[in-house]
Amino acid sequence: HQGGIKGEKEMTASDYFYDDPELGRFHIHLSLRAKRLTFRAKEHEIWVTIPAWATVPEVKRAIDGVRPRLRDMMAAQARPPILPGYRIDAPYLHLAVVKEQTTRFLLRRNGDDFQIVCPPDTDFNQTKLQDWLRRAIVEVMRRRAKEVLPQRLATLAQAHGLRYNQAKISSSTSRWGSCSSGGNINLSLYLVLLPLHLIDYVLLHELSHTREMNHSPRFWALLDQFTGSKAHALRDELKRYRCSL
Repeated sequence: HQGGIKGEKEMTASDYFYDDPELGRFHIHLSLRAKRLTFRAKEHEIWVTIPAWATVPEVKRAIDGVRPRLRDMMAAQARPPILPGYRIDAPYLHLAVVKEQTTRFLLRRNGDDFQIVCPPDTDFNQTKLQDWLRRAIVEVMRRRAKEVLPQRLATLAQAHGLRYNQAKISSSTSRWGSCSSGGNINLSLYLVLLPLHLIDYVLLHELSHTREMNHSPRFWALLDQFTGSKAHALRDELKRYRCSL
């Protein structure tokens, strides 16, 4: 039943199911050796190992306490695997995952083109390998972001007579950019996946906050001035993209 823990005929006495209204099915395993609750994703379920003393209310509280992380775990399970032929073709980044006759994994670069080279016997079904590939791709994106975004930000600031303190590249997946009251601008590395005109829109958006630290009509009027009266249209177009691979 929803929100409860139930046994199944095929389960052992130490295994149960818990159906969470948001996250779906949890596989609960009671372990006499466990000293704390642990979570891991497996076979499109979240497996929870619990010690013998854990009660149902404690399991529910533990799930609620790490719910954002569990959402990420489930989302990672739902993502398609990265396989040979995986490509990113963006203005600032061209990346491909390939197989070659090599005995080790390689990162190869030629200008703006990157290749992650995998040995021919690579098992792409391994969770650890998928996690490593995603980390490798994110690090390539971080490298390109550091190479191109601060320079582009400085160019736009000079062109429009705007000033900021410093620019940093972040791993944010919740926002494309931000600007502090001290004029410090943070830019998500995922910006390198966007079309050029949307990258410029985000940079100009944050630069506009150096004059207007809000989203008032004056802010949008200023951003319209910098984008040829397209601020709202560009904002709506940006909503079709996500800060993720």
